[in-house]
Amino acid sequence: MTKKQLPACPVETTLSLIGDKWKILIIRDLSSGTKRFTELKNSIGSVSQKVLTAQLKTMVENDLVIRKAYAQVPPKVEYSLTKTGHSLRPVLDALAIWGIEYQAKNEIDDK
Repeated sequence: MTKKQLPACPVETTLSLIGDKWKILIIRDLSSGTKRFTELKNSIGSVSQKVLTAQLKTMVENDLVIRKAYAQVPPKVEYSLTKTGHSLRPVLDALAIWGIEYQAKNEIDDK
């Protein structure tokens, strides 16, 4: 996504970059450090290899994730957050706090 393609609304811009369920979970998992593809796939859960690959590619293109490939056999590829990717941590923290409060409220309401 180029600057010309970015929406005028800042909220829409943010959602266009991380509004997908898998991208949020990728950021969550990479915020603790570098991971290999298989580690990410296992930690995220039910995402398919094809979808995870596509999401990571887009996130690399949008400067949220760094992909580092090592020239060895078998191939080794690691993913980590860029500085821009790390800057999303407060957004995820706010989502987590909201989710905890929502879960607590609904547990009380369900009783």
